[in-house]
Amino acid sequence: MRQGSTTLEDTWLTRAKRLLALAETGQHFTKDPFDRERYDEIAAMARSMLADLGRTPISKIEALTVHHTGGYATPSIDIRGAVIRNGHILLVRERSDGKWALPGGFADIGSSPAENIEREVWEEASLRVQARHLYALRHKARHPYPPDVRDFYKLFFLCDELQAQSPEPGPETSEARFFPAAALPELSLTRNITSDINAAFEAAKADSPSVQFD
Repeated sequence: MRQGSTTLEDTWLTRAKRLLALAETGQHFTKDPFDRERYDEIAAMARSMLADLGRTPISKIEALTVHHTGGYATPSIDIRGAVIRNGHILLVRERSDGKWALPGGFADIGSSPAENIEREVWEEASLRVQARHLYALRHKARHPYPPDVRDFYKLFFLCDELQAQSPEPGPETSEARFFPAAALPELSLTRNITSDINAAFEAAKADSPSVQFD
């Protein structure tokens, strides 16, 4: 099921991110020293634009975007897992902001998406699970998450518990609990929004769940 294509991010933020991606790709592939100077200047201008748009120190912008350098600039991948037990969904409280999210994080190189999320659920909630179904693949910029200078694809999986036990937090989380849809705690909106969790409940109820994608 393809979601609406309206871009919710600020138009200039989207353009600045694209400009930086083009500059970083050029920095990697060019062999001409004069072109490299031009790409360096364009990249610096794009980072300054992002800093101005986000009212953020440019040093923080550089730290957020440095992972794109060294090759063709592509979106980062964030993977989240939905574990539903008796009509309640597993959420973890993030130590970084004290708010709640589906277990997950950046995809690690060398592991499949399923392996990534199964490991994240274990590390953040101490539950052994098996990824069963991809229920949503979102372009973060097209949904009402807080604006981000980085570009993300977000993958959401339904996961089955391999053994029912009490969830326990891990090093990056302070709590791990199951919540009903009608009583969700304050969400960490950079990681997930209410529609991500509602989509998990809908997919879990369906005999043949569809995949929402942008």
